[in-house]
Amino acid sequence: MKPTERILIIGGGLSGLTLAYLLSKKNVFATVLEASNRSGGRIQTIKGENETPLELGATWFSDSHPNLLSLLNELQLKKFPQYSKGKCLFQTKSFEPAQEFHIPETETPSYRIAGGTESLIHALTEKLEPKQIKLNTKVISIKETENKLIVQSNNGEEFIADKVVLCIPPQLVGSQIMFTPELPTTISAVLPTVQTWMAGSIKFVLEYSRPFWRKNGYSGMLYSHVGIVSEMYDHTNFEEDKFGFTGFLNASSSTYTKNLRKELVLKQLEELLGKDASTPLSYHEKIWTDEFILNANPIINRPHQNNGHPVFQESYMGGKLLFSGTETNSEFSGYMEGAILAAKIILRKILK
Repeated sequence: MKPTERILIIGGGLSGLTLAYLLSKKNVFATVLEASNRSGGRIQTIKGENETPLELGATWFSDSHPNLLSLLNELQLKKFPQYSKGKCLFQTKSFEPAQEFHIPETETPSYRIAGGTESLIHALTEKLEPKQIKLNTKVISIKETENKLIVQSNNGEEFIADKVVLCIPPQLVGSQIMFTPELPTTISAVLPTVQTWMAGSIKFVLEYSRPFWRKNGYSGMLYSHVGIVSEMYDHTNFEEDKFGFTGFLNASSSTYTKNLRKELVLKQLEELLGKDASTPLSYHEKIWTDEFILNANPIINRPHQNNGHPVFQESYMGGKLLFSGTETNSEFSGYMEGAILAAKIILRKILK
């Protein structure tokens, strides 16, 4: 790359921030444009009534994710294993008692980040200059002019760049950004058919004053084909002094009110784990269907559809437009590992 190249990163999620951080280590300044009012994308940790870190987005990873593990070590963040000791529950039929089973401890553990997954986002942003990240800046058009790209935001700002890296879900690129000249049909036809990880999911978290389930011999792990809660896991923090559950609700419950969803969650858990389950300190949820993850009508028929498609490995607009993000990577697409891998691939292309 030329020393004076101006680089714009569209999207302040894990891939975009990792790329900006990796570039900064090479003394290359990049500006991150983020459409929402916060960094992190599909990583979002909130604090409960008792300051419990509660995950509404990306949560788990494993030893098979070396790039994420390496980044955590570099940023001096701790990992800890997902709690799985005790009885797990599996509801198969509404008229039968839940089946109980145990997870062998020798299996590959899942990990969480101490302090919450958003600790990773905070650590990355702290390595950047404040002026590098512009929130509430949604890109609506990218125009090629001579040897540069002109990027227009919805608030009327204009940015000039030598290279633009798109780190938002490909489906949003196709539905929210106008390109002049238009992108070739080889990629424009693929964009609306790329499944976005988490899109449509309903994540919920519950916070409790004590881990009553552990004392009763339960792991907190639940899988259900019949209740509103389809998956659930113990969500006790690293220090083991704040307690809760996290998991996913049935996608069909998106049409219910939040109060009804909460009522059904507590009813299901009380039936399975006892009266203590019905009195949480707090209940929170997030339906991942907002404009920052989903737009228009994507054409999706299968999980991870067109994730890592070869069109994302190419550059466009004379080599000035590149794609990154977890859905663009052929390995670990949909995972945090995929987001970091995609950033590393783009880093090598930019530094050529």
